[in-house]
Amino acid sequence: MTATESQTEVQPAERPVDAPVSLIPAALPLQPEDPPRVGEFWLRGRLGANAAGYLYTASDERGRNAVVAMMTEGSADDAAARDRFVFAVDSLPEDVVLAHNDEDDDDLALWAAFGPIREDDGSSAATDERLLAERRGEDVLSAVLMDRVPQPGRRRGPDFLHYWEGRRRPGLFRIWPLPWPTALRPASWAAIWYALATMLLLMALSLLLAWLLFKDSPPLNPPPVIPTPTNTVTTTITPTTPPPDSTGPGTPTTPDPSGSLPTGTPGEPSPSSTNPGDKF
Repeated sequence: MTATESQTEVQPAERPVDAPVSLIPAALPLQPEDPPRVGEFWLRGRLGANAAGYLYTASDERGRNAVVAMMTEGSADDAAARDRFVFAVDSLPEDVVLAHNDEDDDDLALWAAFGPIREDDGSSAATDERLLAERRGEDVLSAVLMDRVPQPGRRRGPDFLHYWEGRRRPGLFRIWPLPWPTALRPASWAAIWYALATMLLLMALSLLLAWLLFKDSPPLNPPPVIPTPTNTVTTTITPTTPPPDSTGPGTPTTPDPSGSLPTGTPGEPSPSSTNPGDKF
């Protein structure tokens, strides 16, 4: 076997006709400051970013895939930058702009979703649609940044820099309806069910411990007062035994028929025991 034949054997096979020309780049994961949802599109990952905004890969509940361009907080606070974003989006064909928010939302960052993008079935058509949507998003953000404006004449002096280029966090957004639990993955659902099961188990264990602690406790003395349906409370008073009289042990005390109360100070003889002649 000659060297030419050996080299021919190790050459890779020819690429199929319907194989993708280039692989779709994987998106970076979302950061904590990224919105989970804008409009009806759930964001899945970052595709790119510059001082004007971010590019996200997204999909809605109907299964439509899209590329979302969203302004940063710095560019969203600039009225001129917002006008450039709106003008760039309006310049695109209507069938490629799937959705966008209202330009009158002054307190929110502007965004627009570009597509349509079919499911990634390994064909070159899906790749081309994805790359074309990304290119449209890049063009919109470049129009905001004005980095592709041709420069007449020679450059002199310092480079041009927007005053808001340092504020590169994603712009303000509003979420409604809330992202939970629609955007949860199967692993997140499993974690929620495990947490609920753990809480129910702890509650059952707490009730069991409380029953074991108080099942043999003596009853309250006196028992608790339970009001009747008419909001009246019946209280029973048990009379005590009166002290024995000085006339003798066990002799009951006879009340005075006249009903008068005794007067005088203790230790003095009562008026009835004195001589009636002493009154005059």
